[in-house]
Amino acid sequence: MKNTTLLLFSLITIALTSCASSKKTTRNLEAIFENSPEFKQGFAGLVIYDPETKKTIFNKNGDKYFTPASNTKLVTFYTSLKTLGDSIPAIKYAIYGDSLIFKGTGDPSLLYDDLSSENILQFLAETDKKLFLLKTNYTEEHFGPGWAWDDFNGSYSAERNAFPIYGNTLQFEFDKNLDSPKIYPDVFIDSVYAEENTELTKNVYRDKNSNKFLYTQFKRTENYTQDVPFITSEFTSAKLLSDTIRKEVMLIKKLPKNIQLDQVIYSNKADSLYKKMLQESDNFIAEQLLLLSAEKLSDTLKTNIAINYAQENLLNDLPDKINWHDGSGLTRYNLFTPRSLIALINKITAEIGEERFKSLLPVGGESGTLKNSYKANESYIYAKSGSLRNNHSLSGLLITKSGKTLYFSFMNSNYIVPYSQLTKAMEEVLKTVRNQY
Repeated sequence: MKNTTLLLFSLITIALTSCASSKKTTRNLEAIFENSPEFKQGFAGLVIYDPETKKTIFNKNGDKYFTPASNTKLVTFYTSLKTLGDSIPAIKYAIYGDSLIFKGTGDPSLLYDDLSSENILQFLAETDKKLFLLKTNYTEEHFGPGWAWDDFNGSYSAERNAFPIYGNTLQFEFDKNLDSPKIYPDVFIDSVYAEENTELTKNVYRDKNSNKFLYTQFKRTENYTQDVPFITSEFTSAKLLSDTIRKEVMLIKKLPKNIQLDQVIYSNKADSLYKKMLQESDNFIAEQLLLLSAEKLSDTLKTNIAINYAQENLLNDLPDKINWHDGSGLTRYNLFTPRSLIALINKITAEIGEERFKSLLPVGGESGTLKNSYKANESYIYAKSGSLRNNHSLSGLLITKSGKTLYFSFMNSNYIVPYSQLTKAMEEVLKTVRNQY
């Protein structure tokens, strides 16, 4: 009886202490929002959730809609996670006489950065069959809805297509001791021109409507690399692939009768793409993952197929319906609420666990987009950031000094202070939670 009484007393004490801590944290957070100029003229929302008690411990504008920017990638991640399986299908193919007919699935990894291309290149290079790239059911625009039209020259805005290669970008490598850059892949070398026009504001500028690239000639004081998107087409994909594997790749518009592309070659483990997308905030991978998901669901590469499926079958229990239009968050059409992102984080951790989720996310002070922010002796922020001009969000996991794991979504729209000033104020808020809860 005595032991039971002591246990009951201990549990009550813990509950009261936790409640007092929560109330103190709430008061302090309210004071920060009330007094900080960073949050006064803009619009801020923050929800903090304790998954252990299943209770929201702080809620400011949690039911209001914000522009999520790259927080959209969390929804893309969950949709892909539930759709694609452990490995990424790269091509589908069939053997037809002396021919190997294949098509792209939207896989972004072929000759892109540090992702593996070995399976695909070896398979296509070593076959003794003639190679034919099939025109696919790609019905999508190269750019997403609401993307800024003048971003076409930015590496963060590479075109979407069915058979990506080299990340759909051309790399210019400038050596300060040389007059002209090295170009990868060099297939485009005849389309690159020197330009003495001092009005050009970028080192390399592509013509909006063609694969014609201009680079500015001036004395450089340091080495410099720039990636510029090229205009994609099935012809361009076939040409680049032919150059890479040193054998001809021809185009074919239709499959012969009674032939199905029912064989699959896989490229990478899915987590390698998810990690790159989330940690580096890679827009290109995000967009292609939705095309991959759509292809898996319907054999047609169209972003809305994946989005509509996810909203009807995977995300229909979110507190607020999300307004979702692309995979990366480049469009301002997207609108999410902080409490829906908390619910999404709950769904993700229920699916893969907190530790695996943490391994895929940027870590404050350590990796990805958070490498230079939220620094501490012990990492406490594991989260996806997202920024468009005057909009910034951060959603993920927060580890308190007492060892608790909390879920949070911190969203800001229409702020007018400098970005560095806003993120410093956000850090003050999140450190308060870490220290006091």
